[in-house]
Amino acid sequence: MTGLQIIFTPQAEQQLEALYAYIPLQSNEERAEKYIRRIIDMSNSLMIFPMRGRLYEHLQPGLRIIGFECRVCIAYVPSSDVVRIIGIFYGGRDFTAVLQHEP
Repeated sequence: MTGLQIIFTPQAEQQLEALYAYIPLQSNEERAEKYIRRIIDMSNSLMIFPMRGRLYEHLQPGLRIIGFECRVCIAYVPSSDVVRIIGIFYGGRDFTAVLQHEP
């Protein structure tokens, strides 16, 4: 079985970069690299089973949210050939407020 293509939107990439910059302020760069790698690995695992997570149709058509290690929410929209990662929300950030105002 061939997996779907995973695409990170520019917003999701910016959120990962911001998280990567934040973690060393609290810990160290090695921990930041490992944590970001795990988030990316989790996102890439959606190519095999993209219908995980909770459906948030009221925010955007097809939007799903999946939790990661109790600190991150990964927002994504699966389709027949692509999973678009549209947001990486860290530390209890209100993803519903952000996603309600995005096209």
